[in-house]
This record gives sequence, structure tokens and C-alpha cells, in this order.
Amino acid sequence: QVQLVESGGGLVQPGGSLRLSCVPSRSIYSFKAMGWYRQAPGKQRELVAGITRDGITNYADSVKGRFTISRDNAKNTAYLQMNSLKPEDTAVYSCNAESLFSGSTYWGQGTQVSVSS
Repeated sequence: QVQLVESGGGLVQPGGSLRLSCVPSRSIYSFKAMGWYRQAPGKQRELVAGITRDGITNYADSVKGRFTISRDNAKNTAYLQMNSLKPEDTAVYSCNAESLFSGSTYWGQGTQVSVSS
């Protein structure tokens, strides 16, 4: 069973920054794509950002220009750099990975991001 371990969440003031990390329990090369999703209270889970094995990225319109997804193959880690955070970014952020071989998807346990003054 593949595990995705997230870290980096916390409480930050509006305009601040956080960087989330996601470390899979097997090689990052074995995933077709990885992504970050978020779910705020009372709302549906939404895709925030995704990155393919080839490094192609996509973002939700609400975070374009503020968030950056990346992957460091040497460190076997995917990141979500979040700048200019807004209160509406408050949510539980979860890492997702799609297996290159089986197509199975895996989820991390989620990390809370709270933006408040």
C-alpha cells in the first residue's frame, strides 16, 4: 500500500506563505501525476494544482500566480509553495498521486492550512 506523507501546514496571516511537502513511500518516478487538493468546511474538495511526470503543471484559477507546484525527484518529494495567502485558502490540503502502472490513486492524510489575522 502506497503512503503519502504530507507536512508543512499551519496557521499564517493573510499575505503570508507556506510550503507543503508530500513524500511518497515509493519512487516518485512511479507516478503518472501528483496533485494537491483542498477541502474547506462545507465545500467540495477541489483540485488546487497538479504536476505530471514530465513536469507539466496546471492550477485552479483561484491560485494561479500565487501557488507553485513542483517535484524534486532527487528528494522524492512534491511541493506546493503557497504565497500571498488569503483567508479563503483556509482548508485541509491533501496530496494525491496516480500510479503510472496501475492507474490507482492514492491520498495523503491531509494537512490543515489556516489563514487568519
